[in-house]
Amino acid sequence: MPYDLVLKNGRVIDPSQGIDRITDVAFAGGKVAALGDGLSGAQERNVSGLIVTPGLIDLHTHVYWGGTSLGVDPDAFARKSAVSTCVDTGSAGPGNFPGFRKHVIERSTARILVYLHISFAGIYGFAKNIMIGEGHDMRLLAGREAVEVINANRDVIIGVKVRIGRHASGPAGIQPLDVALQVADETGLPLMAHIDEPPPSYEAVVSRLRAGDVLTHCFRPFPNAPVDGAGKIKPEILEARQRGVLFDIGHGMGSFSWKTARAMMAQGFLPDTISSDVHALCIEGPAYDQVTTLSKFLALGMSINDIIAASTINAAKALQRPELGTFKIGSAGDASVLELRNGAFSLEDTRGEIVVAPERIFAAGLVIAGQDIGTDDQTLAAAAE
Repeated sequence: MPYDLVLKNGRVIDPSQGIDRITDVAFAGGKVAALGDGLSGAQERNVSGLIVTPGLIDLHTHVYWGGTSLGVDPDAFARKSAVSTCVDTGSAGPGNFPGFRKHVIERSTARILVYLHISFAGIYGFAKNIMIGEGHDMRLLAGREAVEVINANRDVIIGVKVRIGRHASGPAGIQPLDVALQVADETGLPLMAHIDEPPPSYEAVVSRLRAGDVLTHCFRPFPNAPVDGAGKIKPEILEARQRGVLFDIGHGMGSFSWKTARAMMAQGFLPDTISSDVHALCIEGPAYDQVTTLSKFLALGMSINDIIAASTINAAKALQRPELGTFKIGSAGDASVLELRNGAFSLEDTRGEIVVAPERIFAAGLVIAGQDIGTDDQTLAAAAE
């Protein structure tokens, strides 16, 4: 069988199938067509010395570029970070989703999936000098309209988003979560909840979530950390995990702490998914991109296979999209090519603590729907040289 593109001689890591070996990956018709040695195709890329994974999924991004103040260009971000699927988490609500779909989602090479915000205009006032929590005014919460938009766009809308906390919901407290849970129940979709500073508490929010719902910013710093003053994981967090709630990193500009991460990891509490929460105010630091965020977990002692799982198969399960995050034959023809580089790399959290790590992951190539996208101006062939 002739293949359109073959990535040759890379270290293929596919946690969905327990694969970690040097081999080839072939694509045809925009799908994964074969894994094996000695494959050939119309285009061949030598990726020896590099890691090849199913296309990375960044479960928390903001890519409504030009339509919201916090949005970044999805394709530029995808190339920079070897991300094939950007999951936008609430940039748009039911009032402005049509513009997001027409002007960004349908024009993007990177796949964009969406958690629709229950706020009518999504996250509309998030900028350096203007910061308005969209959940402060309950009049903006548009449950009926959200259901209508979800039902009309189920090919790209995969969940419901709500932001809770002193900054995001302010005087409305936990009430926006009530609306979001009703929308999620009515549509049969999972919910992603943002938590910032109290009130309400981390414990109050996570205790309301259901199996399959996602708590993002899960390793956030004090106040509203998942650990108490002695560094012990709060019981409500453990109960939520047992119940099936998923815990996502969502780094962003204020939601990842080395101190919290060390405490959580020391007690065996690994995140289900690792995401950047990239937006206009953190793309130049401290989050930067997905590969930088993934690299921080190498420094925390997480294995490269578990890290890859947290940005591939685990994220695909959260999205309920089994065709993503895997190299199973017939799945989406996406691949990320990564370089694991040794050195001394400064990695910062959102509170200014810097850890110097001996290893770091870099983007070295990207395939989307069987097409060699490259990274920035670099093609896969150049990356392997």
